[in-house]
Amino acid sequence: MTQQQPPGDDGRRSRGTGGFLAFAQGGDRDPRLPPGQRLTQKFPVLTAGDTPVIAEADWQLAIDGLVAAPFHLDMAGFKALGLDTFTVDIHCVTRWSRLDTRWQGIGLSRLLAEAGGARAGGARDGGGWLIAHGVGGYAANLKLDDETLARCFVATHHDGMPLSAEHGGPARLVAPHRYFWKSTKWLTRLEVSPHDLKGYWERLGYHNRGDPWRQERYRGLDDRMR
Repeated sequence: MTQQQPPGDDGRRSRGTGGFLAFAQGGDRDPRLPPGQRLTQKFPVLTAGDTPVIAEADWQLAIDGLVAAPFHLDMAGFKALGLDTFTVDIHCVTRWSRLDTRWQGIGLSRLLAEAGGARAGGARDGGGWLIAHGVGGYAANLKLDDETLARCFVATHHDGMPLSAEHGGPARLVAPHRYFWKSTKWLTRLEVSPHDLKGYWERLGYHNRGDPWRQERYRGLDDRMR
């Protein structure tokens, strides 16, 4: 795998967009659409290599690192915490955006609170980064600030249905305030770290923060000039 392969919704190579992507123009542009993005009503499937198929019965999520009480959840334990509903806009670095996507899952702040700490919803002093790990060694990093805690969630359902394998099921992180490569598919671990441990695409030159409103696509480049 090389950096030149176009990243998809989790930063990986595209396998097709699954539908026409319509550009918003002039007065028709939705104010929720970041610059350089285009709207789609589809949900493009973008990944690299084979899609892992993980049975719900085999899935586990670890929440560890700088938390007071690290723990694991299987799917039954995850659902027993009670699922909430989230409606968010998502933006891929490959320039598609999809508005008002509907998910069911558990908010990051609630999950970290279950890990027993008070600071930053579960992080002890010094825990300033969230590293989201997925199957196959994939990872993405997020600054563990108030916005990340308030907006991120772990999703198990999309549009009322269990999350399909192609979209990261049984569970994925959703970080709607960042480009979608930060929303790790096939999630297995949420690690609270005192250090910024760059993920797969960040190490290959993608922007460390990935704010779509600032067009933070690539590290060290002003993407508005591309």
